[in-house]
Formats: sequence, structure tokens, C-alpha cells
Amino acid sequence: MSLKALAAKIFARRVARRTAKWVNRPVQAQQKVFFDLIAKAKQTQFGKDHGFDHIRSHNDFVEKVPIRDYEELKGYVQQIINGQNDVLWPGKPIYFGKTSGTTSGAKYIPITKESIKYQVQASRNAILSYIHETGNADFVDGKMIFLQGSPVLEEKGGIKLGRLSGISAHYVPNYLQKNRLPSWETNCIEDWETKVDKIVEETEQQNMTVIAGIPSWVQMYFEKLHAKTGKKVGELFQEFQLFIYGGVNYEPYRAKFENLIGRKVDSIELFPASEGFFAYQDSQKEKGMLLLLDSGIFYEFVKADEFFTENPKRLTIANVELDVDYAMVISTNAGLWAYDLGDTVRFVSKDPYRIMVSGRIKHFISAFGEHVIAKEVEEALKLAVDQTDALVNEFTVAPQTNPENGELPYHEWFIEFERPPSDISKFSSLMEESMKKQNSYYYDLIAGNILQPLVITSIQPGGFQEYMKAVGKLGGQNKVQRLSNDRKLADGLQPFKMR
Repeated sequence: MSLKALAAKIFARRVARRTAKWVNRPVQAQQKVFFDLIAKAKQTQFGKDHGFDHIRSHNDFVEKVPIRDYEELKGYVQQIINGQNDVLWPGKPIYFGKTSGTTSGAKYIPITKESIKYQVQASRNAILSYIHETGNADFVDGKMIFLQGSPVLEEKGGIKLGRLSGISAHYVPNYLQKNRLPSWETNCIEDWETKVDKIVEETEQQNMTVIAGIPSWVQMYFEKLHAKTGKKVGELFQEFQLFIYGGVNYEPYRAKFENLIGRKVDSIELFPASEGFFAYQDSQKEKGMLLLLDSGIFYEFVKADEFFTENPKRLTIANVELDVDYAMVISTNAGLWAYDLGDTVRFVSKDPYRIMVSGRIKHFISAFGEHVIAKEVEEALKLAVDQTDALVNEFTVAPQTNPENGELPYHEWFIEFERPPSDISKFSSLMEESMKKQNSYYYDLIAGNILQPLVITSIQPGGFQEYMKAVGKLGGQNKVQRLSNDRKLADGLQPFKMR
């Protein structure tokens, strides 16, 4: 064992002890975060506007601070851009994380010196947690890559601006700099396809042990490696041991990945966003990701099916239940207050508190009242892949409310197969039965002849990538939307249908 691997094991043991302290006192950890946040922000513009001086409990906070999304917070962000101090958090943010908005173009998410510290720490601790559990630290001696956005930063109101993954590239610790790929110059390439080609060139002869990124774009990297070398990724990188990912559920990609790699490798799931780093997979044996309760973020949870009602109940972790979908609401040391993150989560454990991301609160299909969520379609697809010979590259689902020839409406699944199933009817039936079992509303609509069974539309090889390229969302942190309640994405895929 190398000195670096030995040091990593010692450090991992120390971090595990620190983590255990708050894991064993979760409610108290969140209470401390809550009161620390309120105390720190009392003299900010937001704190004065919302009577932080008079907040003594979570109930007080609920009364004084309504749930907001970015559009409703934008006025405060604009004050920061205009040069004001102490608006949402003391001083000014050191970065804006740039993300895609819904109605107003780009969103500028404040990132402070306090919040970036926890972002970096959580990324590190996810790997250390893996080392502590498995005892495997040999990979620290090899090369590591994170497929990420450009680290070149712009400015907005005198504050540095960029994608979170690009900002994070500035915080790679010194002891990993020699292990890190690609080169800084390659990382700065804006065109995604050019960038991945250059990454292939830089890495194909290296001893890659850790590869990280959003699964769909790592898949593109793997495919280009195989096309250039003719080798499986696991053969090319014989010491490749660990895949780290976030952003989307890995399960729909797992079979394709194992085929590209040629063997199984361990994986670590992360739940980061510009708004904060919320959870990471702390166990290879247990389901879910450990919710980070002492990292400058106070969490509230609203049942997903109540979220759009008037005055929905806002729960703390002390009151959540297992296997219920919650919209996650956050207040952070970057100055986001009762902020609707847009993600829905489901608790799979309360000892410790572990979650899985079940979807987006605004990404669902409910054209007929069925309220189908991402978790359901992902599980249905995984079941069909596992029980057939199919391999899937990418997919999305949309309602077809006005089919031709007077047919009943249906859910249309746009699937790009790497290897189509030899029996497409069986594949479709497996998904259909899974959907009916998971979603009683969907079952009732099918049984009542309101909907016909799902319809699969095959997309040409590379079709999803071509679509994402056409709309300017190829690579980086961009992801294909799993569910739409309209036909915008479905219409955009029409040129890429198999003929």
C-alpha cells in the first residue's frame, strides 16, 4: 500500500468519526443549523424584511417566510447584481452558479465562501466514506477524471459566474492535482464533442482508476473510447475501480455501462446542485444517500401531492415518513430561504436519514390526473431491460392527448436503444405492468378505457445527443428531461424517429 493510500485510510477514519456525531443526533444537528442561519442573517435585507429578530422556532419561520422559487427570489438577487451588500447573506457571494431557468432564462444562484466550503467538503467526504466502508484506497494512486463544464468564469455585477462543475474545478486539492485529468486547457474547451474527443486522446494511455460525471455524458466518453481503441473500457483501464455520478438516476444506464466497461465497478451517487450539496451515497450495501444535516443547510419537506395546495404543511426531518415523495425546500448559508429546489425525494431510511431522488416537482405526467413521476418510469424501464435482452441509451416520456384515427390517448415512450429487444411486445408489456402496479391512478385510467397502453417510439442511434446539441444543451450539467406534461420535447425528437 502506498503512503498516499495509507494516509487516505487514516483521514477516512477520522472523517467517519466526525460524521457519526451528527448522524447520531440528527434532529439536534438540524436545529443548530437552523438557529445559526437565522442568527447570522438577522441584519441582512432579507432578514429585516422577514422579521428574523422575532423568529424563535420553526413555526415562526413558517409564518414569516413563505416558500419561494427562483422567480420569487429574483428581486433580491438583482439587488446583489446591482452592487448591494448584505442582501440575502452577510457581505456578497463569491460566485453565482449559472443554471437554466424556466420562465426568465438563466438563473444566478448565490454561492458564498461558507457554502462552497461545504460543497468541496461533501465531495471529498463521499470518497472518504467509500474508503472507510470498503477499505479500498488503492485508486488514489491512479488518474481521476470528472467530465465537467468549463472552469472559465465570467462576471455578473462584479461577481464570478459559471456552472457549478466549472467552479468546482478551482477547488481540486493540491494532493490530487497530479492525478487529475483532463488538462486545464482541455477542460476549458466549450464545444462538448470537441472536448470529449480531446479527453479521449489525453486519457486512453493513462491508468484511469476513477471516472466521474453525469451518466449520459460519461456514456458518450466511453463510446468514443471504444470506437477509437476497439476495447472495452474495463480492458483499456484495467485498474478502473470507481464510477462517481450525480444528476440523474444511474439505474436506466447501468446495463449499458456494464456492457461498455465489460465488468462491474463500484459506484458512488452524489446529490449536488448550485444551491448546495445535499447528500451522498455512504454505503455500498444500503439503499439511498446520506442526507447531510450539518452542512449549513436547513431542510423542510412538503408532501408532493400537497405541494400546490394553499398553505401546504412544511415538515422537518423529525416528522418525515418513509416511502413518501416530498418536495425538498431549503434554507442555506448562501442566502436561499425556504427555497423550492424543484426536486422530490423519498426517505428510504431514518436511521440514518437516507434519501433517493424521485423526480422533479414540475416534471410529471398528469394529463389525465395520473401524476406519473420519474421514479416510476425509471423503475418500469429498468425492469424491462433486466428481463429482456435490450440495452437502452436514453429515453423520455410524454402524453399523446390527441392521437390520430380516433384512438384512445396514451403515454408515448421515446427510447433510443443500443440493442432493441428481440420481442418488443414483451418489453412493452413488462413496462406497462410495472406502471400499473406502481401507480393506481394510471391503472384505473387503463382499466376504465380512458388511456390505451403505452406506445414505444424508437429514436435513431445518437438521436438524443443530436437533439440536445440542436437546443444548445449538449454536455456539462445538462440532462434529458425524463417526463413532460406537454409535447415540446416530443415534438423536438420527431426528426430523429426510426423510419
